[in-house]
Amino acid sequence: MTISYDNQPDPSSPLDIAPVTGRIGGEVRGIKLGPDISDADVAAIEAALARHKVLFFRDQDHLTDESQEAFANRLGRPVAHPTLKVAPGSSYILELATAENRVASVWHTDVTFTADYPRASILRGVDMPPAGGDTMWINTVTAYKYLPDTLKQLAESLRVIHTNMFDYLAPSPVQNAKSSDFSAFTATRFETEHPMVRVHPVTGEKLLLLGGFAREIVGLPKADSDALLAMFTRHVEATENIVRWHWRTGDLVIWDNRATQHKVAADLGNQTRVVRRVTLAGEVPVGVDGRQSVQIHPEPLAVAAE
Repeated sequence: MTISYDNQPDPSSPLDIAPVTGRIGGEVRGIKLGPDISDADVAAIEAALARHKVLFFRDQDHLTDESQEAFANRLGRPVAHPTLKVAPGSSYILELATAENRVASVWHTDVTFTADYPRASILRGVDMPPAGGDTMWINTVTAYKYLPDTLKQLAESLRVIHTNMFDYLAPSPVQNAKSSDFSAFTATRFETEHPMVRVHPVTGEKLLLLGGFAREIVGLPKADSDALLAMFTRHVEATENIVRWHWRTGDLVIWDNRATQHKVAADLGNQTRVVRRVTLAGEVPVGVDGRQSVQIHPEPLAVAAE
């Protein structure tokens, strides 16, 4: 009997990849990542990423900030975060360290409040706890694929406003922790109109472009917008679309930021968790009708208020 499921490995791939779930994620074994990997390995990683959406690599302890950035350069053009500062001594690395369990605990796709948000993220586990702080990813292609046809048609007709005026970190027990984090993240106001259904520029697959930064459906009253966003979010967050990864120090994960959402389990207590991320420049999304995303507010809040 032929076994069929969404996340099947490619038998022609030169990489040793084990699917992690039936719809998303592949663990890549037996490869040492770095700027000196071959062009063939780069091509194989790109192909596997398009297929599995998230790639997990154990035992990459040899990587440093410098070699992580150099490796990222082999896969694309690194870009810095539009509002947060890079790690000292680096050009593009964003350090995400726990501060009393303040982790990104709401489902989101990185930086969708900009029009050309990153196409991929490369995350390295620098100091990981023995338990807690797992990261989960959603396959937003299968989220669209398994919608009822009527909801597919509705989603394809909708446009959604994404903004960074939203706190996606877990609540902190430390007084004023939120205010400092949120102030840095929202120092510049971003707001972008995206199609709810994006066409993947590499695979041609349709996917649902939602997540925590998606706050309003264009042209609808707030109550109706909130209800529809909640309904589509429920379909996106179906258990079958999700993979969960328990980190070890030295792990590296690459995900297709166009075709996934992710979040972190806020179960760390006071444990230390440090990861460092490089993102790769993306393209402006295109909907099924050929219309592109449009950035509405790139200006600083101080300017916008004048």
